[in-house]
Amino acid sequence: MKSTPVSGGAIVSDVMIIGQAPGPREPVLQRPFAHTAGKTLFRWFEEFCGMNEAAVRSRIYFAAVCRCFPGKNSGGTDRVPAPDEIRNCSSWMDNEIRILRPRLIIPVGRLAIMQFIDCTKLDKVIGRNFRVERSEHRFDLIPLPHPSGASPWHKISPGRELTKRALKLIARHPAIAALSKRRCQSENAATLG
Repeated sequence: MKSTPVSGGAIVSDVMIIGQAPGPREPVLQRPFAHTAGKTLFRWFEEFCGMNEAAVRSRIYFAAVCRCFPGKNSGGTDRVPAPDEIRNCSSWMDNEIRILRPRLIIPVGRLAIMQFIDCTKLDKVIGRNFRVERSEHRFDLIPLPHPSGASPWHKISPGRELTKRALKLIARHPAIAALSKRRCQSENAATLG
């Protein structure tokens, strides 16, 4: 691992987004999904859930399979964390799930998805809602593909349609609806105040 840990901050939420690992820019910017993939991810949430980046960051807890940038591989692209690195970081995610007891977890990318369910092919898991147990807690799991510019999967069929289906499931999930309702209530209070 090549950086200090990256965290989304201390947010109490019924929803968790779990990424794979920070890229090279996230440690410098000190927040997850801070570059290209984040732009796509937050555009998806704006379009389907009506929540902009600031709302998502302030209402959803961000975690990751690995908390530090794993470095580059010999080809110059971001290196996938090794199994021992994943094992070393897994207690963080387990403790977060145990503490927050989320109703919905959204794993982003194959590595994050595989921490919860088998994922030999994205088209078998994207666009579906799974009931999962981890860390002595049951929750809904709605996987998303990684929004990286390096992967065209979410831009072409069947990935494009399955990603839209997954985002619609997320938007309709009661935990997301409660976040949107809370947002409306706080906006109304600000207007009245």
